[in-house]
Amino acid sequence: MGSLGSIIELFAEWVPTLITLLIGVVLVVVVHRLLVKRDDAQSRSPILRQLLVGALAAVVAILTILALPIGDAPRGQLLSLFGLLVTAAIALSSTTLLGNAMAGLMLRSIRAFRPGDFVIVEEHRGRISELGLLRMEIQTERRNLTMLPNLYLVSNPVTVVRSSGTFVAATVSLGYDTPRNQVEKCLIDAANNAGLSDPFVFVLDLGDFSVTYQAAGFLEEPKYLISAESNLRTSMLDALHEAGIEIVSPTFMNQRQLAPDRVFVPKRGRKTAVKQTAVEEPRPEERMFDKAELAEDTADAEQELKSVVAKIARLENELPEGADGETTKAQVRGLEARRVQLEAEIRHHRVRQEEPDAEDG
Repeated sequence: MGSLGSIIELFAEWVPTLITLLIGVVLVVVVHRLLVKRDDAQSRSPILRQLLVGALAAVVAILTILALPIGDAPRGQLLSLFGLLVTAAIALSSTTLLGNAMAGLMLRSIRAFRPGDFVIVEEHRGRISELGLLRMEIQTERRNLTMLPNLYLVSNPVTVVRSSGTFVAATVSLGYDTPRNQVEKCLIDAANNAGLSDPFVFVLDLGDFSVTYQAAGFLEEPKYLISAESNLRTSMLDALHEAGIEIVSPTFMNQRQLAPDRVFVPKRGRKTAVKQTAVEEPRPEERMFDKAELAEDTADAEQELKSVVAKIARLENELPEGADGETTKAQVRGLEARRVQLEAEIRHHRVRQEEPDAEDG
């Protein structure tokens, strides 16, 4: 009987601690789920959610230590140990974890790029598919996902292709015996045939054996940069061969015995009629950067959602009386319907973004 009483007494002493721990865990889970739902509906930053949940978990840990049925001295030692562990973790990860987190906050504050942008960092290039607190994810032209730590981004130059358009260029080296005017005309035609606007040609280098030309033109849709570069080189190749211009080095040497009038230009094949179709064939970039496309669509929808929410708040605060008031209410109802549509669209995009990761796992 005495042992049973001791167990009941011990359990009674630990009840406040267990209740505190249970309430704390439930509170952290509930807050995390509420923040996730708010992020989905109102496009909040996941960085803020992660910081809030981490701070709440630390507060729960401290309250649990304070609720322990022990003396003041052991409790103070536990609090000191907890503070020492937190300090040591921050100190040990200051060069990596904390550094990446601070770099992520800095990148978010300057807003140098957004999901869907085409970026080039050292030898890495692709479209941004995700921006996080610790790293940025880009989708390469091979459809692979590359993680770049934020500390790496602030330590190296980042080239961002402007969404309003960019110039696409390609170079070719030709001999001095080829007339410059003829070369420039061929390269201008090649840029036009590649679908580029405002084409131009630069002479980049006068080498010992050849002249280096650069053909360039303006591309209005940067998301198709890969195809545009390939189309420009293809058009340059075809235009120069059509004009009978050899694309070989002046030091070119072949051991076979050839006729003096032989030139290295492919023979023209019979031209076949191209069947015109009403449906445009999909470009490779639509499959290459599928996750980046979803990220860009999500970012655009989130930006529009913020604008819609701000308009609703402004109209509700300035609601006039009479007929004008009814008109304003109708506008608010239309904006509310658009907000619901955008929230559903954002949730759909985020589910689709997570599908490849779930399949890979």
